[in-house]
Amino acid sequence: MSVPVWGVVNQKGGVGKTTTSVNLAASLSQDGQRVLLIDADPQGNTTTGFGVDKIKVKSTLYDVFRQVIEDPDDTEALKRAVIRLGEGLPDLLPATLDVAGSDALLLSAVGKEMILRDALEPILRDYDVVMIDAPPSLGILTINILAASDELIVPMQCEFYALEGLSHLMKTIEMVRRRINPRLKVGHVILTMFDSRSRLSHQVAAELEQHFPGRVAKSVIPRNVRLSEAPGFGRPAIHIYPSSRGSAAYRALAKELMER
Repeated sequence: MSVPVWGVVNQKGGVGKTTTSVNLAASLSQDGQRVLLIDADPQGNTTTGFGVDKIKVKSTLYDVFRQVIEDPDDTEALKRAVIRLGEGLPDLLPATLDVAGSDALLLSAVGKEMILRDALEPILRDYDVVMIDAPPSLGILTINILAASDELIVPMQCEFYALEGLSHLMKTIEMVRRRINPRLKVGHVILTMFDSRSRLSHQVAAELEQHFPGRVAKSVIPRNVRLSEAPGFGRPAIHIYPSSRGSAAYRALAKELMER
């Protein structure tokens, strides 16, 4: 059985992508899954969301790319950069601002779209799930993430502009599917910041179901202040606020995705 690689993508910022990456990975780990979470966003919010001090980080995805480009036979480059966060937590490949240099590094590399997939291949057997928190852009780094992924998790905020830019993302996905990664698909669309009292939230949900029939997750993520507070403590919300509505939603989402 192949190990699923999930890219968490949306080129629109502020849609709950990092919150989803942190709490979904933590929920899966809590349920006994061996999870590798790759922070591919130069902002490094997923890294700080687990309390990792970015000043002390020795290796990031940028360093992995540089090493693999210099020595394609180095099958341990990604494994050396991974941080073990502890029992009941995912393993983490952290990010700092240097990840912003990945696009420039990759552009001149041979096989530039496939470098992340090649770096991941040797360590997949160590995990049950690999998740990649993508940056809010569609550069060559994101193309690498799409090339390495089997399925995409697309968090969508329930607001008027939720579908803005979605057509551009879908065109990019289709291009990658045709030319690089034929197995790539949108696996799950996650409704975030959902307000059940708002007619707009329900309208956005209905429209997304039309665009992605059967792929909109039943477990919706509500607007919840605890989800916003948790990063300040360097821990996932499901750990420090386990009884909150947001935490319950992510635990339900983790179960739904694994059942699918």
